[in-house]
Amino acid sequence: MRPASMTLVEEVRRPAPSGLAPLAVDVDGTLIRGDLLAEQALVFLRNPLRIFTLLFWMLKGRAALKRRLSESVEIDVEALPVNEELVAFIEAERAKGREIHLATASDALVAAKLAARFGFVDGVIASDGVSNLKGEAKAAALTKRFPGGFAYAGDAAADLPVWRAARETVVVGARASTLKAAEAIRPPLAVIPRPRIGARTVAKAARVHQWAKNALVFVPMVLGGKALDLETWAVTLAGFVLLGILASSTYLLNDLWDINDDRRHWSKRDRAFASGRLPIAAGLAAAPIGILIALGGAALIGWGAFFALLGYLVVTLAYSFRLKQVAVLDVFTLAGLFTMRLVVGVALAGVVASPWLLVFSMFIFASLSFAKRHTEMVRVALAGKDKAAGRGYIAADAPFLICMGTATGMSAVLVMVLYIFNEAFPAGMYQTPGALWAFPCVLFLWLGRVWVLSGRDELHDDPVAFAVRDRPSIALGVVMALAFVAAIAPVGRLW
Repeated sequence: MRPASMTLVEEVRRPAPSGLAPLAVDVDGTLIRGDLLAEQALVFLRNPLRIFTLLFWMLKGRAALKRRLSESVEIDVEALPVNEELVAFIEAERAKGREIHLATASDALVAAKLAARFGFVDGVIASDGVSNLKGEAKAAALTKRFPGGFAYAGDAAADLPVWRAARETVVVGARASTLKAAEAIRPPLAVIPRPRIGARTVAKAARVHQWAKNALVFVPMVLGGKALDLETWAVTLAGFVLLGILASSTYLLNDLWDINDDRRHWSKRDRAFASGRLPIAAGLAAAPIGILIALGGAALIGWGAFFALLGYLVVTLAYSFRLKQVAVLDVFTLAGLFTMRLVVGVALAGVVASPWLLVFSMFIFASLSFAKRHTEMVRVALAGKDKAAGRGYIAADAPFLICMGTATGMSAVLVMVLYIFNEAFPAGMYQTPGALWAFPCVLFLWLGRVWVLSGRDELHDDPVAFAVRDRPSIALGVVMALAFVAAIAPVGRLW
């Protein structure tokens, strides 16, 4: 392993083969799908109060900022997503006898650690805390180090001066305008295309599919007798969209916060930020904008909606930053977040909150959250590990999670039965209340299916996402919907 105290230009240990110019490879956006400075800043800002320290360092210049961050935080360079196509190209060039050097504007301390990850790196040229090795500065440093000429692999417009000084050009993931400018200098030795960032990638990062959970905001309106009120529908629909924007913004923050743990997770490593398909800076910019839009829109609807969304935001951030690491409390918090969606619906529709509904929600969603954790622990055990990163459970907790999950699930069934006995029948809210007996029956069958599949390791990480794709679950949902229609339809009492 190379020492971490590399200077701006590290001397090469062996002479270059004749006829092949050394290949200098940029790091940010080229060798790795990301930015080392953003990665370091993200780790540093796990303590939000450090923002003032970061701003102070920025006043001293980018080179000084990069050095201070490299001295202050450790990032997991082994888990950083790399451009596999470029790595394959580099290894092929290395096999021909070409020297490979990293040439990066990142600080030499972190660049040296990254170089140690790859077996093909012969040298490192990087910023040193005084000089920021970018653009013209990088071109000058490489020209001085390799007077006989060099090849350069880069990705951005800032690399154009380096390509002009180089003998050969390799363009990696560049924008169309940058590629055109590079081709105007000389025909590239190789072009590795830029991965497309489509609407699907953005939607997955924002987890737009999770907006289905926010449909809970419509439940208080329906149960509160306002299902035919068009004005209430309009207000609730607007609140649904605002809650979706707020939830997506918190998902972005959560994924950025968990980026290192996600990279080592069997499925979460494919998330947009963990895989490097979306830049960290984009998430850091989009999240606060979305939060401001959601809270601002809620304030226009009314203070009740505003404080309901604000409460949801506070609890979500507390969960993302700390509570999800505390066993059992994490599940209680998740169940609370689902229940808070109902509270948002109460505020939007202006109806009275039903204690039965809120208690039922806590139990049913606690059961589903335990199922999610159980699935994760089963996968941990199958991977031969003992503990899941960023969670408060170990693989041996799987039996406990099954017990807690089935217990809370059956408690939800019991609450449903007690509601039918103690409120649905006496209150006279339903034309045919006997039809409601289908609810606990369907709920029992569905929860049984969820836990059987969880025990067999056939359940998706998210039981709610599983439910909207699982045909038996959809069929049971249709039965429940028909039972509700039968209960409210004026067809005469059956009981």
